Amino acid sequence: MLRRIVLLLAGALAVSGRVSAQPVTAADYARARSLADTYANAATGAAESFRWSTASQLIYRKSVPGGHQFVLVDASTPAAPVKRSAFDQQRLAAALNAADSTGEPRASALALPFTSAALADGGVRVVFNAWGSDWSCTLSDYRCAKAAVPSAARGGGGFGAGAQPVSREVRSPDGKRIAYIANYNVYVRPVGGATSAGVALSIDGSEGNPFTGQSLAWSPNSRHLAAYRVKPGYRRVVRYIESSPADQVQPKYMERVYTKPGDLLDLQQPALFDADARTQVNVNPLLFPDPYSLSQPQWRRDGRGYTFEYNERGHQRYRVIEVNAENGTPRVLIDEQSKTFIDYRRAAGTLADGGRVFRADVNDGNEIVWLSERDGWAHLYLYDGRSGAVKNQITKGEFVVRAVQRVDSVARTITFSAGGMDKAQDPYFAHYYRVNFDGTGLTPLTDAPADHAVTFSPDGALYVDSWSRVDMAPVAQLRRSSDGHVLLDLERGDLAALRATGWRAPEPFVSKGRDGTTDIYGVVVRPVRFDTRRKYPVIEYIYAGPHGSFVPKNFAPHYNMQSIADLGFIVVQIDGMGTANRSRAFHDIAWKNLGDAGFPDRIRWHKAFAAKNPWYDISRVGIFGGSAGGQNAMGALLFHPEFYKVAVSFAGCHDNRMDKIWWNEQWMGYPIGPEYAASSNVVNAHKLQGELLLVVPELDTNVDPASTMQVVNALIKADKSFDMLVMPGEDHGGGRRGPSAAYGDRKMWDFFVRHLLDQKPPTWNALADAPGATPKTAAPGDAAFGPSWDALEASWFRPQGTP
Repeated sequence: MLRRIVLLLAGALAVSGRVSAQPVTAADYARARSLADTYANAATGAAESFRWSTASQLIYRKSVPGGHQFVLVDASTPAAPVKRSAFDQQRLAAALNAADSTGEPRASALALPFTSAALADGGVRVVFNAWGSDWSCTLSDYRCAKAAVPSAARGGGGFGAGAQPVSREVRSPDGKRIAYIANYNVYVRPVGGATSAGVALSIDGSEGNPFTGQSLAWSPNSRHLAAYRVKPGYRRVVRYIESSPADQVQPKYMERVYTKPGDLLDLQQPALFDADARTQVNVNPLLFPDPYSLSQPQWRRDGRGYTFEYNERGHQRYRVIEVNAENGTPRVLIDEQSKTFIDYRRAAGTLADGGRVFRADVNDGNEIVWLSERDGWAHLYLYDGRSGAVKNQITKGEFVVRAVQRVDSVARTITFSAGGMDKAQDPYFAHYYRVNFDGTGLTPLTDAPADHAVTFSPDGALYVDSWSRVDMAPVAQLRRSSDGHVLLDLERGDLAALRATGWRAPEPFVSKGRDGTTDIYGVVVRPVRFDTRRKYPVIEYIYAGPHGSFVPKNFAPHYNMQSIADLGFIVVQIDGMGTANRSRAFHDIAWKNLGDAGFPDRIRWHKAFAAKNPWYDISRVGIFGGSAGGQNAMGALLFHPEFYKVAVSFAGCHDNRMDKIWWNEQWMGYPIGPEYAASSNVVNAHKLQGELLLVVPELDTNVDPASTMQVVNALIKADKSFDMLVMPGEDHGGGRRGPSAAYGDRKMWDFFVRHLLDQKPPTWNALADAPGATPKTAAPGDAAFGPSWDALEASWFRPQGTP
């Protein structure tokens, strides 16, 4: 009988998960935080930062025990390229420290303060950027100096800053005349002549409708000028109170021009001038009646006219327009239309920034290579640049052209990157190809089943092909462009030492989406001390911005999901429908529907993985994200509380009417419709179920902090319970990046430990000086959100009128 009871108990333990979670301690937090440092240099032979100095020489950096080494490749003899150390790193570090004005030894041989370098002056010097400045070091005597700082470039007025009658002088190509703006109008004068010698070409510019020096463009024959007159739109100002400035006790008041959906925009009005005849033609706006923006004038080399690109408000029409130089008559060369949206950002080729506009004018615009999604996939088309007719579709099939690297007008070939051409591979993997203008001769330049990045030599004759996966070390090869032949194996990463630390590779997983047929891709990260006998709660890291896709595809020794997982969670990341880099239909789910965030696909993905892995506990699912991901994370509790139980939202754009115009009108449309309210976390705050932590940076210049405060107001009015953390003095990355990342991480980890593990977090105030307490600064690479979006977000803020 006793034996039977024991067996029954053992069976019950097996069914219930067998092993209970151990209490989470401050030491567990410290170990989780230390993983970034533990893993940082454990993978060796991982090559990165390939930079060509000449058509036959390049320098790259590779990981070695203790740091990084720079390698020079000399392919002067293509059939027998060689590699060697790029320079003496010990001497270079000493030279840098000697020249460093701080007097601190900030450089060491294996930890030089730069990631890429190039040779200059035939190999006499090495140049790089370190500590925010350009440097040059002579290699004969190892002396280093900062490069001369160029005069400050004239910047734009900031996003939505309105018309700026910039004082800018533009010399004519023949060197005889200068065009400039004075008294809000276009003037020309002889080179060397006094300002009083200037002649007005326009008289209709005014303080409220000035011509802008930014748009001045001479024709190649020095006869004509193009310029824009700009009627300023509404200058919305977002105001901030910096509660705790570092240099004074009293708070500071700040403000920033910030255009929001529905605001009146600057109106750009193209004009054409004949500098010889001193005449002006205002170009008829019939073909561009409602611009979100016009690109800057671009003259044909033969002077027959100039082109600009018209991005219509609402982003459902995008045109290339040519203006005749003789009479100022405009005509449409390309007319791109969509029933949903045209992703008008330039096709950069990166997963996180998947714009869909590319144009290359061939032979002075006699032909145009153009990117379009008109057949349901992003493909290249060849236009007759004179008639505006499509000559032929260059690429075809169920794959996505991601970017164009090179258009060779002589060989009539195009080199491009694409995803999804090989149906046996992950469609997000980038591969590179060359194709003829007429669509024939498609030649793959990469082959391994992985995510590729290619760096071409300046003349395009050679390239470095580097590839990896989240579960595979990087490999790099030098190859010949003509046929893809491998000239030299550069590096093959070695993960043996990394695995010896206990490192686990993220695990890719694919399931079907809401339609039952479309593949949805994600990754799974387990704790270092993973035990199949346990049941693990799940945390999803979400960023569902339609401008890209975000599940990692290439190798990194540490994603911060691993640190969170090590506290006793399974952490996942998924790309649901509505994100980019798949078919047009996949992307269109986001149209006027940001509240969807791909959740129907995400939930099916979770359930499919749980069906195969009993340790994956989908009765306890949490979620976190920042910016658009912050909107998504809170939305999970509002729109899908039956599945998601806990959410942490950083710097969320909780109502798309409150956020920056360019991102939100791109996906939610214009004019403002009821769809904005339907997706709003503010409007739907009364639906909150589960546990919510809101984090808001006080000085967020990306997302108006008032967006979070409006959510707070709505939650209070609905008598809902929630937690909130304000990050004083912090910009958009507050609590995720920079010095505040460690605190933000810890508060998020505490929240998940408390509400998903059902445990009390460590008593931090009692342990403030104890081992394992939260460090005062974030460990390297230990940001809450894996890859940093700072540079990308900064690039999105552009002066209005620039596509």
